Amino acid sequence: MGQPVGSESGEDGSEGASSFELPPGQRLQRGWPVTHYGPVPKFRPERWEFRVFGATADGEKRGWTHDEFTALPYTTVVADLHCVTKFSMLGAEWGGVPAASILDLAPPAPAVTHVMVWAEYGFSSNLRLADFADGRALFATHKDGELLTAEHGFPLRLIVPHLYAWKGPKWVRGVEYMTADRRGFWEERGYHNIGDPWREQRYSYQEEPGDGPEL
Repeated sequence: MGQPVGSESGEDGSEGASSFELPPGQRLQRGWPVTHYGPVPKFRPERWEFRVFGATADGEKRGWTHDEFTALPYTTVVADLHCVTKFSMLGAEWGGVPAASILDLAPPAPAVTHVMVWAEYGFSSNLRLADFADGRALFATHKDGELLTAEHGFPLRLIVPHLYAWKGPKWVRGVEYMTADRRGFWEERGYHNIGDPWREQRYSYQEEPGDGPEL
């Protein structure tokens, strides 16, 4: 799990003191680099929908338009972002809809153990249900009080502060509830199935029995 940190970083992300603790192998990053695979999708609000499907408690799918989703209760979380490429951005304020709120509005069936978070272009990332339900996991629309830019995931990206950043996709479109684990996009391509930065779980060859399904 991540260590608690303060919020002393400057607007460019630079650190003003040595009170921060970084996960092993990470370096403090000035600013916020743009990192993603593939092109930036064009946002079409009239076509956008956030869906919850799979093993829901009532067997039904749920969906929200962009206006409906952004009208859900908004909260902020001060949390770090640790990229598997070894940079860390500390003490950012993220604003949006808690993942736990989605679980309340569209409850999973009792047998659900994992979720798959789906994004544009069919990108996906799998998470243990406990990680998704963590109180600081957030579907972010804002950073430091400003709307996310398209390059950083607007209109919606998932932030899971205690895991590497790839576990929280940009341009999220929905969540699938699963009764068994299944690897997402990067997890099928050599990245660790869990992705805990404090245990430096970067690559699939580091996995121990029980960390994930066979490749």
